Amino acid sequence: MTTKPKAKKFRIRRTATSSSAAADIPDADATEDIPRAPLRLETSDRADTEATAQSGEVTSAREVETETDIDSIRREGLTGRQLRMARRVAQKHGLAPTSDFDAVRLLRAKGIDPFQRTATLELVVPQATQESAAQQPPQPPQPGRVQLPQTIQTAQLPSTQLSLEPDENPAERRAAEITRIQKDIAKRRRKKMALLMTRLAFFVFLPTILAGYYFYVVATPMYATDSEFLILKNDGGGAMPSLLSGTQFATNQDAIAVQSYLQSKDAMLRLDEDEGFKAHFSQPGIDPIQRLSDSPSNEEAYKVYKRNVEIAYDPTEGVIKMEVIAADPETAAEFSRALIGYAEDRVDNLSLRKRSNAVSDAEEGLIAAQNARFDAQEKLVRLQQEGAIVDPEGRITTLRGQINNIEVQLQEKRLELAALLDNRRPNEAKVDGVRGDIRRLENLLADLNGQMTNASSGSDSLAELAVQIQLAQADLATRDLMLKAALERLETARRDADSQARYLTTSVVPVASEDPSYPRKFENTILAFMIFAGIYLMVSLTASILREQVSS
Repeated sequence: MTTKPKAKKFRIRRTATSSSAAADIPDADATEDIPRAPLRLETSDRADTEATAQSGEVTSAREVETETDIDSIRREGLTGRQLRMARRVAQKHGLAPTSDFDAVRLLRAKGIDPFQRTATLELVVPQATQESAAQQPPQPPQPGRVQLPQTIQTAQLPSTQLSLEPDENPAERRAAEITRIQKDIAKRRRKKMALLMTRLAFFVFLPTILAGYYFYVVATPMYATDSEFLILKNDGGGAMPSLLSGTQFATNQDAIAVQSYLQSKDAMLRLDEDEGFKAHFSQPGIDPIQRLSDSPSNEEAYKVYKRNVEIAYDPTEGVIKMEVIAADPETAAEFSRALIGYAEDRVDNLSLRKRSNAVSDAEEGLIAAQNARFDAQEKLVRLQQEGAIVDPEGRITTLRGQINNIEVQLQEKRLELAALLDNRRPNEAKVDGVRGDIRRLENLLADLNGQMTNASSGSDSLAELAVQIQLAQADLATRDLMLKAALERLETARRDADSQARYLTTSVVPVASEDPSYPRKFENTILAFMIFAGIYLMVSLTASILREQVSS
């Protein structure tokens, strides 16, 4: 790609001294951005102009228009890069601009945008086209006219600005359009901001002001009474304490049961019956939002009860925390004391059935042990009556002693008989006497053995009878132990039933407060503002998303 060489630019003076001052004009490269002002003829200098007409040339209307267009282009604030790009595009299209601004003017006159990307991409043209454009001869000067050094004249095409007034400047028109657009944008922004503030005032600020007015002016002051209590287990009567005794886990179920009872409708009805809960919150001095109707139902009163009686249980410490709210501090304290009393009664009733069942079971066990002991004793007596022996062991011992004695005597007699028979001529009378003694001892021994076995009577032997009697005595002794254990169990159950197995200890006693605790004016107002703002934000986002979906 080749670049057309730059030509020098001269300024024409009207007087003869212009030739001497021409040396002071700088080079065209340094004065390229200086607008070329047209020569104007004044009335007083008309004579001088006519005298020097042959030494100078008056600028034509086309040149004046060209200078005006270049001046307007210069005021557009184009960068050096854009001007260089315009010169290259002009050379590509075969134009011969005298300056970068003139290149922009020429391109726009031909209807070409010098800053379009496609025009930039087409800057590389064949070498032949460039050479032919470079070798194009300049136009010859017109005959009969004095020619001075001046810029190359080019054909002036109609301007693309069709809507301009005769005296209107394109830069001023562009600035006016920008100003109008900015004013329109600012106007629309102010309108949107006004609509936004209206919506915020209607949906957020106004409800917040109404809520704050209620909390600061209308709401009835409420007094809160705080109390804390815990449930303890009595393990003193047990033989072996539990592993969980002395911890909050031993009474965890009882504490949860008491908390549920205090938050139930049953506790509300009992409180209304004892302390007049409905009548207190139906007073005309309470604001309409917190006040009950003249004859409220149990459901309406229960809603107010749940809002004004807050109960929380801490499982880590086993403490039940209760807050009672009322329009009068003394009434709030009375309600709190009454609820603590209800909780204590409920704790006692929780183990009442268990203790009652323990006593009845112990009594039934004692009666069964007594009956079993009576049967064992009756069996022993019957066995003793059947054998006609009160002490079979002693009888057996006596019979065994007699049998042993008879056996010893019998052996002695037999030895004596043997000694008599060893003589050659034994004494018959002694031998017969010894044999008679042996016969009588044998009969006596057989009688004693018969008494031991009772074989003659056909009943059980004395040994079997003794064994049965021993078993009956052992059974009787076992029944005696069982009867003793049943008696101890009954005594323990009665002692536990008389004593309290669970204790409700009040760690924080309810005290009437002097200053009202509710409503919390500032906190509730800020909370109302956040709630209304969140609702508005959610609704506006939902509407925007739906509008975008419908429009797409």
